[in-house]
Amino acid sequence: MSDIEMKKILVTGATGQIGSELVPELRRIHGNKNVVTGTHSRPPLEILKEGPCEKVDVTDKESVEKVVENYDIDTIYHMAAILSVKGEENPWLAWEVNMNGTYNVLEVAREKSLMRVFCPSSIAVFGPETPMDNTPQDTVLRPTTMYGLSKVAGELLCNYYFKKFDLDVRGVRYPGIISNKTLPGGGTTDYAVEIFYEAIKKKKYTCFLREDSILPMMYMPDCIKSTIDIMRSDLIKLNHHADFNLTAVSFTPKEISEEIKKHIPEFTITYKPDDRQSIADSWPNTIDDSAAREEWGWTPDYDLPAIVEDMLRVLEERHKKEEI
Repeated sequence: MSDIEMKKILVTGATGQIGSELVPELRRIHGNKNVVTGTHSRPPLEILKEGPCEKVDVTDKESVEKVVENYDIDTIYHMAAILSVKGEENPWLAWEVNMNGTYNVLEVAREKSLMRVFCPSSIAVFGPETPMDNTPQDTVLRPTTMYGLSKVAGELLCNYYFKKFDLDVRGVRYPGIISNKTLPGGGTTDYAVEIFYEAIKKKKYTCFLREDSILPMMYMPDCIKSTIDIMRSDLIKLNHHADFNLTAVSFTPKEISEEIKKHIPEFTITYKPDDRQSIADSWPNTIDDSAAREEWGWTPDYDLPAIVEDMLRVLEERHKKEEI
């Protein structure tokens, strides 16, 4: 099935960091009226109101089912999730949203014979026993957070639905995502977004991770591209389905700060590690995403210098017009 055959799309968690940028791109491709913004607690940005916008609580199966029926949905991008830091603050909510929410989406997709579902995973599925460098596609998955635990279970559940019910479910393990449009929502890699805002506004930043904490990252344009590209790919070419390793670049807080200093020489950074450090320490340094590259042609466009240059350009222009 090609992307042209996708007629009506629902994006759950559409007001989150990724969803709020995924919806406009999907609407550019498929038309405003054909992509439904699924909101929950966070109010949608004005751009998300340019097409259909509906309240969707993924923990309530009937809520998902109602929107699918009313809009004749055939494809779901299931972006609703509680991330790592927020998940440790409220692990019961993380399980409810990440696990039961995913189950509800898959069940609606199965019952309504939907054409395709995207269920993202995360590098949080890895743990201290996973190889830290060039982490393999198929490896030990023993995470130390409820977020990671729920994502491992989610991957297994998605693959079960593919094998048991022939439901075309796809997913990638997102690294840290850097965006110049939306603020992060409670993740361990949030520093890589916060640092730009603070560099422009205050010329200094206090980082909650050590200077040598290396983590896999990705710029939002690459994130959106990968999300859409895997959904467009030929099913027959996929040996994996809901658990593709994915990355673009790995760097440390020190490395990104040095890159920022090339543009803002007076910028300074200090380090005050907090509870998020232990989560970061359990995640990989670098990722082997050769399966994604071989099976559906994944390749990123942005390296660290390109990310920093574009982030600062966009945020500085915005800062001149309004307070960021």
